[in-house]
Amino acid sequence: MNHELISAYFPEINTEQLERFRMLDSLYREWNAAINVISRKDIDFLYERHVLHSLGIAKVIRFAPGTSVLDVGTGGGFPGISLAIMFPETDFHLIDSIGKKIKVVKAVSEALGLQNVTAEQARAESLNEKYDFIVSRAVTSLPEFLSWTRKNITKRSLNPLHNGILYLKGGDLGEELKECGAKYQIYHLNRYFKEEFFSTKSLVHLWF
Repeated sequence: MNHELISAYFPEINTEQLERFRMLDSLYREWNAAINVISRKDIDFLYERHVLHSLGIAKVIRFAPGTSVLDVGTGGGFPGISLAIMFPETDFHLIDSIGKKIKVVKAVSEALGLQNVTAEQARAESLNEKYDFIVSRAVTSLPEFLSWTRKNITKRSLNPLHNGILYLKGGDLGEELKECGAKYQIYHLNRYFKEEFFSTKSLVHLWF
């Protein structure tokens, strides 16, 4: 799988964006050899299992210019870096509790020339800033994630979707969603992407 998978699903991206997506392969292979942020078996599926998975969010919402997004538990930069390439007029704050992962995020962002990304070693529980949306890829159970991040959602609204959480996760979410006490909408990613990987993957939008 290569970067052409991205242009196939997002034909509207421009040449600069496509070049940035193309660069991800060599950047992550180089960094992964030094700091393991993507599993060895997954690196050959970078575009499908990491980049395209992250861009499932872009199939559901086109962030308005000036939107602020917090990526919690970003790891090596997913979904934040992929979304930052896709939405250059949106501000992304990527956090992870593990410093070496943030080192990779900063290096990749710098190599790509992304001006709309800040990265920080931090835990969501300790952040007081407000954001329009909080994104993440299955870092913990949804009720726990909400307990960390609910305080960080701003009341102002720039987008058609309600401000809230956009959470990428697989499997049956029924029990977790019952415990959340939030309004929600589930988007099954196999509606947008044909690869088998997405057959059990969903994006959950939660708001209050």
